[in-house]
Amino acid sequence: MKKPELLIPAGSLEVLKTAVNFGADAVYIGGEAFGLRAKAKNFSPEDMAEGIAYAHDRGVKVYVTANILAHNGDLEAASDYFMELKHLKTKDGRPVPPDALIISDPGLFMIAKRVCPEIELHISTQANSTNYETWLFWWNLGAKRVVSARELSLAELKKIRSHIPSDMEIESFVHGAMCISYSGRCLLSNYFTGRDANRGACTHPCRWKYAVMEESRPGEYLPVYENERGTFIFNSKDLCMLEHIPDLLDAGIDSFKIEGRMKTALYVATVARTYRKAIDDCLESEEKYRANMDWYHREISRCTYRQFTTGFYYGKPNEESQIYDSNTYQSDAVYLGTVYETDHKGRARIEQRNKFCVGDVIEIMKPDGRNVACQVLQIQDDQGEKMESAPHPKQELWLTLSEAAETGDLLRTIVEKETDE
Repeated sequence: MKKPELLIPAGSLEVLKTAVNFGADAVYIGGEAFGLRAKAKNFSPEDMAEGIAYAHDRGVKVYVTANILAHNGDLEAASDYFMELKHLKTKDGRPVPPDALIISDPGLFMIAKRVCPEIELHISTQANSTNYETWLFWWNLGAKRVVSARELSLAELKKIRSHIPSDMEIESFVHGAMCISYSGRCLLSNYFTGRDANRGACTHPCRWKYAVMEESRPGEYLPVYENERGTFIFNSKDLCMLEHIPDLLDAGIDSFKIEGRMKTALYVATVARTYRKAIDDCLESEEKYRANMDWYHREISRCTYRQFTTGFYYGKPNEESQIYDSNTYQSDAVYLGTVYETDHKGRARIEQRNKFCVGDVIEIMKPDGRNVACQVLQIQDDQGEKMESAPHPKQELWLTLSEAAETGDLLRTIVEKETDE
């Protein structure tokens, strides 16, 4: 079978480098405008150029999102933005345009086609492409790839594959948060807060807790119950297709996309490494893939998740795809930091993200799949002063560990689950 692309999100330069190091074939990012994650850190032109150069030097592609639904006032600025991307350069003058633009608005598509015809154009899931005639429509306009609507089944995707040119690509989400509306068509955020989901500012009201108020009894709120499970009636589980890689390959999907441009480096490293191994194992032999399923499940539980569903891939979701009793994420691991460099003393430099102490047993997460348990022997600040604990987020620290860490490794602690014993 054709090897699919593993496409990983990144909301910052640090996370982009993590995605590249931990197995991504391609990374998608947002600039400072025209993307649907306005609250993400996103990339300045300088960071974007550095990130693309870093990825290209390691054989990884970078796609830039410009997938808002534009208004008249956006069009002139969009033209300027696409021109800026076309001429993007590193500090030493090396040209580093992105490999593709991800667009949903037909007007922005035509502007990008005119301004930077040499950059591939991919159609965002925001465009809700649900049939092969739509794929052909975009192909005839010059699109190289369409990101499928999340509401499509594997059978529908397989039929689309059989009706489009062999060199036209299908990209589909395989992991991450789901929208309770048709993707990108929810109006609740705009209605409640004036922040438009179609312009990157969604406040996620689908995760809120709701009650019912009868019109003639203002202020009297009645709780909503769904079989006594709670009141989070719009709250979807997260998509996870780790157990179904063979079916995704059989459907002819060219790019396996992970959701999460708002997520941490630990999330990105964990998901990228887990899906990388699952895909590679499956292509080697389905027996090896099945034999390693426990490892995939254990690893994927060590990044933030709600609960998992297969979405629409096997037909319309039922009530089991909803979570009624909570809107919070779970995680079996805590991110401590990424190793930025090591010195001749064997120390590792990190920017600390969560508290830990001298004597703690932590884990070094390596891109090749190994998890190395070690003890924190010493913590020093950037002035060389010893510390017993690291309580301050984003403090630069030098760590002496009982096992060797390398540049690019992630450090984490594992949260032990309570048992009934």
